[in-house]
Amino acid sequence: MKRNMKIATAVAAGALAIGGVLTVGPVTADPGGAVPVAARTMSHGGPAMGDHRARGYGDDATGMRHHDGPCTGSGLASRGTLTAAQRTTLTGTAEEEKLAHDLYTAFAARYDARVFEHIAAAETGHLTAVRTLLDRYDVTDPTAGHRAGVFTDPAVQATYDRLLKQGQGGLDAALKVGRTVEADDIAALTEALPGLTAPDARQVYTHLLTSSERHQEAFDHWIADE
Repeated sequence: MKRNMKIATAVAAGALAIGGVLTVGPVTADPGGAVPVAARTMSHGGPAMGDHRARGYGDDATGMRHHDGPCTGSGLASRGTLTAAQRTTLTGTAEEEKLAHDLYTAFAARYDARVFEHIAAAETGHLTAVRTLLDRYDVTDPTAGHRAGVFTDPAVQATYDRLLKQGQGGLDAALKVGRTVEADDIAALTEALPGLTAPDARQVYTHLLTSSERHQEAFDHWIADE
C-alpha cells in the first residue's frame, strides 16, 4: 500500500542517564509543541495522527514504542571486568553505532522519510552510551575525531561505502539498507552478550539490542508501505 502522506510526528529524545551523560531514545512529540499528536486528526474524518496502532506501526510513526529509550531509571550499572576480546568488541560496537548514524543521516537528507531522522537521533544516544563504556574501561575510542562517513576499521569503511551506494538507489533500497544494518547489529549484540559479566556493559548492550529490534520493526513497516 502506497503511503498517501508522511506522518509528521517527530521523535524527540528520551533520556538515559549514564555516569552523568544523557543518551537518547525516541519518544513521540508534536513538531509544533502545542497539541499532543494523538489529539490531532487527519482531514476527511481520518484516524488520529497519533493512532498508529491502527496502521500497524506500534506507538509512533516510526514503528518504535515510547519505552524504546531508557534501559534504566537513573544511571549506569556498576563497573566490572572486560576480557581483551570484549574490549575489542566494544570498539567494534562504537563503529557499528556510528555507521548506522551516518547512513541514516545521509538518507534523511536525501529522502522524505522521517524514519531515518528519528532513528539517527537514537543512534546518537547509543554511541554516547558506548563511548561512556570506552571511557570507563580506558579503551581508545575508534570514532573520535572522525567526520561523518569516515571509520578507523577498513572493513567498516568498506561496508559503509557499499551500503551508502546501495541506499542511493531509491527510498525502498535505503529502507532495506536500514533493515540490514539493524539485523547485523542484532546478530553482533546477541553474540556479544553470552559470557559478558560486567554489569554496565550488559546493561548498555541489552538496551542496544532492544532498540535495534524496535528499529528493524520500524523499517519493516515502512518497507511494507512502499
